[in-house]
Amino acid sequence: MHQRDRKGAIAFVVGLWVAVLFVLFTMWPLVGDGAIRIVLAVAGIAVLAFNTAAIVAMLRHYRDDKHFIYGLDIKHLDEMRRRKRI
Repeated sequence: MHQRDRKGAIAFVVGLWVAVLFVLFTMWPLVGDGAIRIVLAVAGIAVLAFNTAAIVAMLRHYRDDKHFIYGLDIKHLDEMRRRKRI
C-alpha cells in the first residue's frame, strides 16, 4: 500500500511539472509584456515549489508513520480475506 501511494504521489508531481512547464512554454510567445512574463514565471515556479514541497513532506510523514497510517487498513484487509475463506 505504501509503495503504491508513494508511486502515485511521485506520478502526480511529475504530471504537475509537465503540465505547468507545458503551459509556461506554450504561453510564453503569446505574452508580449516583460512584466507579465515575469509574473507568469514566478507564479509557475511558486506553484511547482510549494506543491512539490508538500508532496515530499507528505511522503516523509507516510514513511515515518507507515505502521500507524496503514496498520488499520491492513488489519481490515486481513479480516476481509479471512471472511472470504470461510
